[in-house]
Amino acid sequence: MGFPLASSLSSSPTSSSPTILPCPPPPSAAVVPSPCAACKILRRKCTDTCILAPFFPPGEPLKFAAAHKVFGASNIIKLLQGLPESQRGDAVKSVVYEANARLRDPVYGCAGVIWQLQRRLGELQAQVAKAEAELFTVQSQRANLVAVLCMKMAAAPSAPDDLATGGATIPLQDDPSCFLDDGGGQAAPPWELLWA
Repeated sequence: MGFPLASSLSSSPTSSSPTILPCPPPPSAAVVPSPCAACKILRRKCTDTCILAPFFPPGEPLKFAAAHKVFGASNIIKLLQGLPESQRGDAVKSVVYEANARLRDPVYGCAGVIWQLQRRLGELQAQVAKAEAELFTVQSQRANLVAVLCMKMAAAPSAPDDLATGGATIPLQDDPSCFLDDGGGQAAPPWELLWA
């Protein structure tokens, strides 16, 4: 079972460290590849010419189980035999995707997924159109505002302060009593004229 220790077999009791004797090599056994997932599920012998082996590796049994449940192994084999080898990989991906979609949604399958994606695409396109319309409105308002400002600047090029006060000139005096009205109360400060 294990490796016999040389110290137990040797006649010299002075050896301090045990040495391990190598075991004979095992008899040459042919390497048996594990069957593909399809043959495992179908409980049949997987041969070198198995058409399903390249597409359903042994580590992915659920992939074939879904496709087999929806389409059946014989239909998948017929489909693959009718296609050139260059297209078989894509066909298997498509069959597995459709099978998983059909298991999730037995009524609509892939058509239901496509419908949901198209609906979502329509919603996003509507949002983009709305955002573009709002952007156009803001750009139009900005252009109108720039045009009005240019017209005011052209009308009064010598008085740039008129733009800030809305065209009204505010007398600035050193006397603080100018802010008082005749009734002894305080008049509105000049910055309130800006918002009137």
